[in-house]
Amino acid sequence: MASSLEPRSSSGDYVSEPPSRTPSPSSTGSSTPEHRDPHKLPTFTSSSLTNPRAPILYLPPLLSSLPPQYPRHSHVPSSTRTPKTTDTRLPDIDPASLALHKALHNFGPATDDYANTAYADAFNWDELELPEEEEREWYCVAFRSIRKPGSETGPLYEADKLAHEEAIQNGGLIMYWYGIPDAETGLNLATCIWQSRQHAIAANARPHHIRAMRLAVTSYEKYSLERYRLRKRKGESGVEVLEYGSGEVGW
Repeated sequence: MASSLEPRSSSGDYVSEPPSRTPSPSSTGSSTPEHRDPHKLPTFTSSSLTNPRAPILYLPPLLSSLPPQYPRHSHVPSSTRTPKTTDTRLPDIDPASLALHKALHNFGPATDDYANTAYADAFNWDELELPEEEEREWYCVAFRSIRKPGSETGPLYEADKLAHEEAIQNGGLIMYWYGIPDAETGLNLATCIWQSRQHAIAANARPHHIRAMRLAVTSYEKYSLERYRLRKRKGESGVEVLEYGSGEVGW
């Protein structure tokens, strides 16, 4: 993910912090996005995140590996062996979330000034299309921040890498996106989409996230955390972004 995790909030939300200050694509005269596999884990080094070349979209692969301690699947049929549900290595994901994951391959900023733009207007939500029969809500977390000069340290990036891997193993992360800082203000934006608010809270309580949070707490000049509902209504193909007020989101 990006450089550091957001400090623990009362709601227990989890989102990584964007890279530190560097010129934006518009300020460098190049707005062509960098083509990369959205399923490939971003590089976690102070160099790659201090000087990002373009915003990063990360969509966790839908097929997840079994825990290391679990015995490998036997390809030889056995009448004495009862298959377990984890033998398929399929994730716990519903059809609507699967459709969203597919649509998010086209996700991106609607403006170069996304860090200073309202969340509902910062991205191309209106270009996402899902099957009309689906109906669901997802939990979104947005993190805007300005890093303190000189706060780019190795341990912080390593801690965030471990926290990101931990969040994927925890389950429920549909998308992670982070941009590059505004060339003048240094303000940046990162966002996550979760299957549910409970998934975000669970990720926040994991040990690597807690360690990264402690390392990151003094790294910001300023930051703000925003929460939203991403809603898909039955009979419609598009989605809408709503501010989160209270209660559970998703399942």
